[in-house]
Amino acid sequence: MTQSEEEQDFTFTAHDRRRLAAVLAQAQDVKFFRRLQVVSYLAEGGSLDTAAHFARVDRSTVHRWLHLYQRHRCPEDLCDEVRPGRPRQAEDLDADLLAEVLAQDPRTLGYRATGWTAPLLTRHLNQECGCPVSERTLRRRLQQYGWCWKRPRYVYQERAPHIGQKKGALPAA
Repeated sequence: MTQSEEEQDFTFTAHDRRRLAAVLAQAQDVKFFRRLQVVSYLAEGGSLDTAAHFARVDRSTVHRWLHLYQRHRCPEDLCDEVRPGRPRQAEDLDADLLAEVLAQDPRTLGYRATGWTAPLLTRHLNQECGCPVSERTLRRRLQQYGWCWKRPRYVYQERAPHIGQKKGALPAA
């Protein structure tokens, strides 16, 4: 089958073009928008090669999108399918639990630390709170809930009078 015969297999009505344009104007998902844009371009008479080039996909991908649309003539068929992923871990870890734990001094809980660190907080949440969480997940959740995580810095108020002597300067005669 030649290229022009392939493109003849896909016929669009005026109703198809209007429906695609209406859904395209309301699309929120980027992948769905891109697929609609390609199919709409082809419905307007554009070439398959040009559509594949501008969408930066292979011709076979454009063919698959066309077949998806033309099966039921429904633009929603071009939506990305829901894929099962790894279940979310640490469902119990919410902003309230973090606020409650961070408000406590680690020394009162038996730890030999004056402030919370990510590894210490992870260990505490795993062992004492029964909330299985990795250090990476903990850092993501802290950022998600708007907590700022910085190490304490020591700042000297004023320079010591004998700092020059400490740095190797000779005493003034």
